[in-house]
Amino acid sequence: MSHTDTSEQVVNQFLQALVVQNHQQIAALLAPDLRYTNVSLPTLVGGQRVANLFEVLLRRGTGFEIKMHSVAVSGNVVLTERTDIIKVGKLHVAFWVCGRFEVRDGKIVVWRDYFDWMDISKGMLRGVLGLGIPKLRLSFA
Repeated sequence: MSHTDTSEQVVNQFLQALVVQNHQQIAALLAPDLRYTNVSLPTLVGGQRVANLFEVLLRRGTGFEIKMHSVAVSGNVVLTERTDIIKVGKLHVAFWVCGRFEVRDGKIVVWRDYFDWMDISKGMLRGVLGLGIPKLRLSFA
């Protein structure tokens, strides 16, 4: 990564690193003083701490995909509207997320995801039904 990378490029590289489970790149793109919040859950502080968490969560047998709907950029702030798909074996749980990222010096310093618990519940239901009817697994919004 060069110092000329834009904030949007940094966020895209980070999200892609999550998808391909490149834990070194995940850690490299998170600032030491990162503040990571899934709104309604406690905030985690520290890029390496968050990278370690994702290394545990994204281990063998689990996966992560993103369907990007839109991206907006203002200076060093990047907003993403996306569907995240968490995979645990054949269980696929898809849900809507709006993410807000702040980038400084090529690293993410703030990562805040907003989501709806009801949408996650519906995604979980679709995922469980998709175990018996795989076609339902692909019907994420």
